[in-house]
Amino acid sequence: MNEIKILDKTFTPFVTSEEINHAIQRMSNTLYEEYKEETPVFVGVLNGVIMFFSDLLRHYKGNCEIGFLQLSSYHGGVKSSGRVDLVTDIGINITNRHVIILEDIIDTGNTLEYLYKLLETKPVKSIKIATLFFKPEEYKKELNIDLIGMNIPSKFVVGYGLDYEGLGRNLEGLYQLQE
Repeated sequence: MNEIKILDKTFTPFVTSEEINHAIQRMSNTLYEEYKEETPVFVGVLNGVIMFFSDLLRHYKGNCEIGFLQLSSYHGGVKSSGRVDLVTDIGINITNRHVIILEDIIDTGNTLEYLYKLLETKPVKSIKIATLFFKPEEYKKELNIDLIGMNIPSKFVVGYGLDYEGLGRNLEGLYQLQE
């Protein structure tokens, strides 16, 4: 992994694709052990979650269904705006189902709280939250994060589905903003 430049920003290598894959395998195994007798619904928040979502499903050994919705909270820039907008609602029936929210990254928790409240209004059996990357110093909410791939520091990152101004999602590893 080498330093990269995206538009006006420089990013340095931070987490390798091997480390990411190891975390995802561990998460998938943990979820399978809990839901192997069920058919959970994995719900992903687009667009960033797409790589994590597909890789986790590739490792998941049990039956499952999937659904996506799209939320927006960045509105450009490198910090969450604090405002969450629903862009596209979930497209699958989750009534009386175990729902597992898959997030690529949780920082302030604004997007997660919005999504959780949205799902909580529906008649589901349970809601579990799993995130690949978690910024504990940024997290401001009371919601319990049930499964974390890895904690990362409070720095802006790109790669593995995460972007800067729409670019960098296709990078296999994770890169942090150079200061």
